[in-house]
Amino acid sequence: MKKPKTKTPALMLGWREWLCLPELDIPAIKAKIDTGAPTSALHAFHVEAYKEHGRHLVRFGIHPLQKRKDIELFRIAEVADYRRVSDSGGHREMRYVIKTPVLLAGSTWDIEITLTDRESMQFRMLLGRTAMAGHFTIDPQASYLTGLSLKKAYKKEQRSRNTP
Repeated sequence: MKKPKTKTPALMLGWREWLCLPELDIPAIKAKIDTGAPTSALHAFHVEAYKEHGRHLVRFGIHPLQKRKDIELFRIAEVADYRRVSDSGGHREMRYVIKTPVLLAGSTWDIEITLTDRESMQFRMLLGRTAMAGHFTIDPQASYLTGLSLKKAYKKEQRSRNTP
């Protein structure tokens, strides 16, 4: 008789967590874990698409910390797609989509992220359900179940980190 397969329990996340986007050299960003959003979104400003050596790229700025405009990061990523996305209010807009690894709770995997202006939003990033599928379960009453160590990634004296 075959033993029934047991599924390894997924790691538990709270409704907000600190994560890292290592290929974008973003050492820490607080993300809302949003099971209602299919797509992940990253705060971006000065979004500029261009072509270089036959590759479609996008250059963008980010303020990774809420209420800290003194910390600006400027990054470049390859464009994976350009698609129409609806926000939680039903407003539709065209957004650039990039693919990049995310590091969360000791695991790294590739996700798609749309770039959009989230300056007025509480969180600089949303981690959508497609990015989490098969990796985590969510406790909507808990926060920072993976820890707060990334919170210290930006020092007060740091003002600007730019892509060369």
